[in-house]
Amino acid sequence: MILQVGKYYYPEVGGIERVVQTLAEGLVGRGREAEVIAAANSRSSGRGSINGVIVHRVASHGTVQSIPLAPGVVTTLRRRYEQADVVHYHLPNPLAAVADEVVSPDHPIIVTYHSDIVKQSWALRAYRPLLHRLLRRADAIVTTSPRLRERSNELQRHREKCRVIPLGIDPERFRAKTSELPDRANSDPTVLFVGRLTYYKGVEYLIDAAGEIDGEVLIAGDGPRRDSLEQRARATRGADIEFLGYVPDEELVDYYQAADVFVLPSVEPSEAFGIVQLEAMATGTPVINTDLESGVPWVSQHGETGLTVPPGDPASLASAINKLFSDQALASEYGQAARERVNQKFTVDGVVRAYEELYRSVQK
Repeated sequence: MILQVGKYYYPEVGGIERVVQTLAEGLVGRGREAEVIAAANSRSSGRGSINGVIVHRVASHGTVQSIPLAPGVVTTLRRRYEQADVVHYHLPNPLAAVADEVVSPDHPIIVTYHSDIVKQSWALRAYRPLLHRLLRRADAIVTTSPRLRERSNELQRHREKCRVIPLGIDPERFRAKTSELPDRANSDPTVLFVGRLTYYKGVEYLIDAAGEIDGEVLIAGDGPRRDSLEQRARATRGADIEFLGYVPDEELVDYYQAADVFVLPSVEPSEAFGIVQLEAMATGTPVINTDLESGVPWVSQHGETGLTVPPGDPASLASAINKLFSDQALASEYGQAARERVNQKFTVDGVVRAYEELYRSVQK
């Protein structure tokens, strides 16, 4: 049995949550047992099964700097690790590092290191000693891109253990339309953004760029900055911007397919990978991303599957969008290359097989 420890789990929405779910369900689909320990979004604990995955939700008593206060993770890990063949932690997650420190499971340990902690510098100072003890104990450390492995200061002393297994999606899900988009009177070229409206996404720079492009901007997602971003959009002259709010996955496919350009304007390396890029790429939509010190510009590559611009630069962003709007042949070339890149490097099947091979190697 593979026991994963994450911060939260489906139906909670988030990049790492989706990764844990995809891997767990992929393992079950290949005949493996999979369990997950994660904080609940309430004061109630519980155990259940979702698509064949056993999920242990631990009561949470609130959050501090996005860290759930769920001490029951420690006792749940102590109770379940004896049944596990491998314990697999997803970081950053100080709670997982604390649980490992207390329990010290005598089993093979895998760590997937999704990103550095960027914003909560005070928390990092307290977390760093626990982090490095866990990384020393780990049998292998996985990063989702070569760029993170090479540029993370925290990983430099552990590089001999590091290997790259990227994130993946099911490309088949993005090939056929599953529903119809609402009728739109506006037939202008369309830019799409998908993601949580939070500080590191850089949506304000896309809004600023919108006044300089001849097209519509659709913003799919919700989050703490939505009100301020809508206010900014109303104040941006010449901008045609629509906030769609939360869009279910089955409807997102249609928006990806309808978009002329997908934009991920993130400004902080907290955006470690940007799996929404893969979803857009799978539909043959060219991507504009930013040159972050993370895996983002490795996923969709400048001059191959789209364009990469400096973060926090609305003028460069508008210029890149207008370039793809005006050069349909180039946009189509990038879109086709994007689809092929996903099929070659970023499929769920490939990711699950890579992890299965890694699990077997650390059990020897």
